Amino acid sequence: MPKIVDHEQRKIELAHAAWRVIQREGLEGVTVRSVATEAGISLGSLRHYFDSQSALLSYSMNQVSERVRGRVEALPFTGDPRQDMQQLLEEMLPMDEERYQETKVWFAFYAKTMVDPELSRLGDELHNELYSNLYESLQKIKRGLGQSAPWDPEAEARRLHALLDGLAMHGIRLTQPLEANMMRKIVHRHLDEMFRMNDA
Repeated sequence: MPKIVDHEQRKIELAHAAWRVIQREGLEGVTVRSVATEAGISLGSLRHYFDSQSALLSYSMNQVSERVRGRVEALPFTGDPRQDMQQLLEEMLPMDEERYQETKVWFAFYAKTMVDPELSRLGDELHNELYSNLYESLQKIKRGLGQSAPWDPEAEARRLHALLDGLAMHGIRLTQPLEANMMRKIVHRHLDEMFRMNDA
């Protein structure tokens, strides 16, 4: 019998191969040929799944987001808004080796969105998705706290989004990266200020 190949699983494996090339050589090292070699398949086989380098990069970029999304959905939320928001924000920061490597790959892709129209569209979608998730979480918290919550969910979502981007970038510096404990302290302090405003 012919071997049955899971088409989607093979695409995920190719995305992971692209990540490994990026982690080792940077985005400039990613070609359909280098990814095929990394994955141990022929160039023709890779083109069966992705007909262009841009399609391969788009799928690989989206897989980073899918992986983060899956971890966020699996978080053991407690119902305590302060604690749950801390968990949510920390999950999106490079606070261990897995998330460190993901963040390196993500920023490599994000730089490419400046010059690749297809990646630019995807980058905008994922950027807006993160903002929307933060906004919806803050809306839910504000409803739970009542009208006394003094902060504006839209402005606070933008602020948290910028905080995440800045911490993530500082966390993957080649020299003197921001350590996980310091990132945690910064997030903790920001949320302390945010929730203290509600108690004032």
